[in-house]
Amino acid sequence: MAEHAADTTEAPAYATGGEYVQHHLGFLTYGKRTDGTWGIAHSEQEAADMGFWSIHLDTMGMSVVLGMLFLGVFMQVSRKVTSGVPGGLQNVVELLFEFVQSSLKTSFQGKTDFVAPLALTIFCWVLLMNLMDLVPVDLIPLAAQAIAGDPHLYFKAVPTTDINITIGMALSVFILILFYSIKHKGLGGFLGELAFHPFGKAALPLNLIMEVPAFFAKPVSLALRLFGNLFAGEVIFLVIALLGYWQFPLHFAWAVFHLLVIPLQAYLFMMLTIVYLNQAHQHH
Repeated sequence: MAEHAADTTEAPAYATGGEYVQHHLGFLTYGKRTDGTWGIAHSEQEAADMGFWSIHLDTMGMSVVLGMLFLGVFMQVSRKVTSGVPGGLQNVVELLFEFVQSSLKTSFQGKTDFVAPLALTIFCWVLLMNLMDLVPVDLIPLAAQAIAGDPHLYFKAVPTTDINITIGMALSVFILILFYSIKHKGLGGFLGELAFHPFGKAALPLNLIMEVPAFFAKPVSLALRLFGNLFAGEVIFLVIALLGYWQFPLHFAWAVFHLLVIPLQAYLFMMLTIVYLNQAHQHH
């Protein structure tokens, strides 16, 4: 412990660009160590040894803060909403509402008041988490290291580059799909769709082979699409940061392109959620 404390007083040095990238892809992991104590991991191996029940404090903390920011802004606007000439922030919120409503009108034919606020929450929350990818890659980690007094501290600022976050969101949507499928079709109707669709009762084994994997692929596709696109973007930003002064024009160019990816991935996650829930409400 004393040796580690002495090490943390020195500035971190990366022998290669690979070490720099690898460190920035690490998480601030809290869990149970091999000696039975609980605390923050100080190496990748120590984080791996903590196993399944460890938690990434950085991605969880950032996602909660951004979620609270979304709720706080919308609550503030709702309290000061006016039917007269709206302010700039109210205009933005109204545009988001209209955008989500138009998406629902074209993709959802069910009758429930739950899907609209869910879609709005998904789009805004995922968008805010994705936008963290535009923050300079060293800014938030260095701030966290300065606050903690540990220049070797791991800290990831983009929650959607953590597969645990995207899988957690996708599983939540999957649970809703199961709930509404059984609620509107009954357990027999839901299982009947998997067993008898699309070729009828005579082709039951073939139907199951086709429908069951496709059904369980829904949360996998939701999670991996969002994670893969944002993780790839983060890695490219890290590689660009290794180029010295050349990083500034390249960083700007990639950030401009990434401005298209960030809202697109939030939109796709929202739209696929709407489509999947619409399927759960429909009787075939």
